[in-house]
Amino acid sequence: MKTGLEFGVWGGLMAAGGKILVLGLGNALLGDDGVGVDVVDALRRGGVEERRDVSVSARDGGTLGLALLPEIEDAWALIVVDAARFGGAPGEVRVFEGAAMDAQAGRARSSAHEVALADLVGAARLTGHLPAKRALVGVAPQSTQWGLAPSAAVAAALPAACAAIEALLARWSTPLPPAL
Repeated sequence: MKTGLEFGVWGGLMAAGGKILVLGLGNALLGDDGVGVDVVDALRRGGVEERRDVSVSARDGGTLGLALLPEIEDAWALIVVDAARFGGAPGEVRVFEGAAMDAQAGRARSSAHEVALADLVGAARLTGHLPAKRALVGVAPQSTQWGLAPSAAVAAALPAACAAIEALLARWSTPLPPAL
Protein backbone atom coordinates (compact mmCIF):
# COMPACT_ATOMS: atom_id res chain seq x y z
CA MET A 1 0.00 0.00 0.00
CA LYS A 2 1.32 3.44 -0.95
CA THR A 3 1.23 5.88 1.95
CA GLY A 4 2.36 8.98 0.11
CA LEU A 5 5.78 8.83 1.76
CA GLU A 6 7.06 6.82 -1.21
CA PHE A 7 6.51 9.73 -3.55
CA GLY A 8 9.10 12.28 -4.60
CA VAL A 9 8.28 15.70 -6.03
CA TRP A 10 9.99 16.40 -9.32
CA GLY A 11 9.22 19.37 -11.53
CA GLY A 12 5.98 19.99 -9.63
CA LEU A 13 4.71 16.49 -10.40
CA MET A 14 4.41 13.52 -8.12
CA ALA A 15 6.48 10.57 -9.30
CA ALA A 16 5.67 7.10 -7.98
CA GLY A 17 8.37 4.73 -6.88
CA GLY A 18 10.30 7.09 -4.67
CA LYS A 19 13.76 5.86 -5.63
CA ILE A 20 16.43 6.49 -8.18
CA LEU A 21 17.83 3.27 -9.59
CA VAL A 22 21.55 3.32 -10.38
CA LEU A 23 22.17 0.32 -12.58
CA GLY A 24 25.70 -0.88 -13.37
CA LEU A 25 25.89 -3.04 -16.48
CA GLY A 26 28.73 -5.11 -17.85
CA ASN A 27 30.63 -8.35 -17.84
CA ALA A 28 33.37 -8.35 -15.20
CA LEU A 29 35.20 -11.09 -17.13
CA LEU A 30 35.78 -8.83 -20.13
CA GLY A 31 38.13 -6.14 -18.82
CA ASP A 32 36.70 -2.65 -19.39
CA ASP A 33 33.26 -4.07 -20.17
CA GLY A 34 32.77 -4.52 -16.40
CA VAL A 35 33.15 -0.80 -15.64
CA GLY A 36 29.45 -0.40 -14.78
CA VAL A 37 29.75 -3.05 -12.09
CA ASP A 38 32.97 -1.46 -10.80
CA VAL A 39 31.34 1.98 -10.55
CA VAL A 40 28.31 0.64 -8.65
CA ASP A 41 30.65 -1.17 -6.25
CA ALA A 42 32.55 2.10 -5.64
CA LEU A 43 29.31 4.03 -5.10
CA ARG A 44 28.10 1.46 -2.58
CA ARG A 45 31.40 1.63 -0.68
CA GLY A 46 30.94 5.41 -0.64
CA GLY A 47 27.49 5.08 0.96
CA VAL A 48 25.31 6.16 -1.99
CA GLU A 49 22.38 4.09 -0.67
CA GLU A 50 22.52 5.86 2.72
CA ARG A 51 21.83 9.33 1.26
CA ARG A 52 19.24 11.31 3.18
CA ASP A 53 18.18 13.66 0.38
CA VAL A 54 16.90 10.96 -1.97
CA SER A 55 16.27 7.23 -1.95
CA VAL A 56 18.86 5.44 -4.10
CA SER A 57 19.13 1.79 -5.03
CA ALA A 58 22.51 0.87 -6.55
CA ARG A 59 22.28 -2.42 -8.42
CA ASP A 60 24.86 -4.60 -10.11
CA GLY A 61 22.88 -5.51 -13.21
CA GLY A 62 25.75 -7.41 -14.82
CA THR A 63 24.36 -8.87 -18.04
CA LEU A 64 20.84 -9.63 -16.76
CA GLY A 65 18.99 -7.71 -19.49
CA LEU A 66 15.21 -7.85 -19.44
CA ALA A 67 15.21 -9.48 -16.00
CA LEU A 68 15.90 -5.94 -14.70
CA LEU A 69 12.60 -4.53 -16.02
CA PRO A 70 10.71 -4.86 -12.69
CA GLU A 71 13.38 -2.76 -10.96
CA ILE A 72 13.00 -0.01 -13.56
CA GLU A 73 9.22 -0.18 -13.12
CA ASP A 74 9.71 0.52 -9.39
CA ALA A 75 11.92 3.58 -9.93
CA TRP A 76 10.99 7.15 -10.78
CA ALA A 77 14.45 7.85 -12.23
CA LEU A 78 17.15 5.69 -13.81
CA ILE A 79 20.91 6.06 -14.13
CA VAL A 80 22.70 3.37 -16.12
CA VAL A 81 26.50 3.18 -16.03
CA ASP A 82 28.21 1.08 -18.66
CA ALA A 83 31.07 0.84 -21.09
CA ALA A 84 29.99 2.76 -24.19
CA ARG A 85 31.49 3.39 -27.59
CA PHE A 86 30.85 7.01 -28.49
CA GLY A 87 34.11 8.01 -30.15
CA GLY A 88 35.82 9.10 -26.95
CA ALA A 89 39.32 8.28 -25.81
CA PRO A 90 39.67 5.25 -23.50
CA GLY A 91 38.50 6.27 -20.04
CA GLU A 92 36.51 9.28 -21.23
CA VAL A 93 33.24 9.68 -19.31
CA ARG A 94 30.18 11.08 -21.03
CA VAL A 95 26.63 11.54 -19.76
CA PHE A 96 23.66 10.99 -22.09
CA GLU A 97 20.29 12.12 -20.71
CA GLY A 98 16.75 11.36 -21.83
CA ALA A 99 16.45 10.98 -25.60
CA ALA A 100 20.25 11.13 -25.94
CA MET A 101 20.46 8.03 -23.73
CA ASP A 102 17.90 6.26 -25.88
CA ALA A 103 19.84 7.16 -29.04
CA GLN A 104 23.14 5.96 -27.56
CA ALA A 105 21.52 2.70 -26.43
CA GLY A 106 20.12 2.22 -29.94
CA ARG A 107 23.47 2.65 -31.72
CA ALA A 108 25.41 -0.26 -33.23
CA ARG A 109 26.24 -2.62 -30.40
CA SER A 110 29.40 -4.54 -29.70
CA SER A 111 28.31 -6.67 -26.74
CA ALA A 112 25.31 -8.69 -25.65
CA HIS A 113 24.43 -6.38 -22.76
CA GLU A 114 24.38 -3.35 -25.07
CA VAL A 115 21.61 -5.15 -26.96
CA ALA A 116 19.99 -5.82 -23.59
CA LEU A 117 20.09 -2.11 -22.65
CA ALA A 118 18.33 -1.15 -25.89
CA ASP A 119 15.77 -3.90 -25.32
CA LEU A 120 15.33 -2.87 -21.68
CA VAL A 121 14.69 0.77 -22.62
CA GLY A 122 12.27 -0.34 -25.33
CA ALA A 123 10.40 -2.70 -23.02
CA ALA A 124 10.10 -0.05 -20.30
CA ARG A 125 8.72 2.39 -22.89
CA LEU A 126 6.19 -0.18 -24.18
CA THR A 127 4.92 -0.90 -20.67
CA GLY A 128 4.69 2.82 -19.86
CA HIS A 129 7.40 2.59 -17.17
CA LEU A 130 10.37 4.31 -18.81
CA PRO A 131 11.38 7.02 -16.33
CA ALA A 132 11.29 10.52 -17.79
CA LYS A 133 14.45 11.19 -15.80
CA ARG A 134 17.04 8.79 -17.16
CA ALA A 135 20.70 8.94 -18.03
CA LEU A 136 23.50 6.77 -19.29
CA VAL A 137 26.92 7.44 -17.80
CA GLY A 138 29.15 5.93 -20.46
CA VAL A 139 32.84 5.16 -20.06
CA ALA A 140 34.80 4.64 -23.27
CA PRO A 141 36.53 1.25 -23.09
CA GLN A 142 40.05 0.49 -24.19
CA SER A 143 39.71 -3.29 -24.25
CA THR A 144 36.80 -5.67 -23.83
CA GLN A 145 38.91 -8.79 -24.22
CA TRP A 146 39.13 -11.49 -21.54
CA GLY A 147 40.48 -10.02 -18.33
CA LEU A 148 39.46 -9.54 -14.72
CA ALA A 149 40.64 -5.94 -14.34
CA PRO A 150 39.92 -2.75 -16.24
CA SER A 151 42.62 -1.05 -18.29
CA ALA A 152 44.59 1.71 -16.58
CA ALA A 153 42.62 4.37 -18.48
CA VAL A 154 39.25 3.00 -17.40
CA ALA A 155 40.38 2.36 -13.81
CA ALA A 156 41.50 5.99 -13.63
CA ALA A 157 38.04 7.07 -14.86
CA LEU A 158 36.13 5.42 -12.00
CA PRO A 159 36.16 8.57 -9.78
CA ALA A 160 34.92 10.72 -12.69
CA ALA A 161 32.09 8.27 -13.42
CA CYS A 162 31.12 8.23 -9.73
CA ALA A 163 31.21 12.05 -9.66
CA ALA A 164 28.97 12.23 -12.75
CA ILE A 165 26.42 9.97 -11.05
CA GLU A 166 26.59 11.94 -7.80
CA ALA A 167 25.99 15.14 -9.80
CA LEU A 168 22.91 13.61 -11.42
CA LEU A 169 21.63 12.44 -8.02
CA ALA A 170 22.13 15.92 -6.55
CA ARG A 171 20.36 17.57 -9.48
CA TRP A 172 17.48 15.10 -9.50
CA SER A 173 17.07 14.70 -5.75
CA THR A 174 14.16 15.94 -3.78
CA PRO A 175 13.91 16.10 -0.02
CA LEU A 176 12.29 13.07 1.51
CA PRO A 177 9.69 13.61 4.21
CA PRO A 178 10.97 13.08 7.76
CA ALA A 179 10.62 9.58 9.15
CA LEU A 180 7.56 9.12 11.34
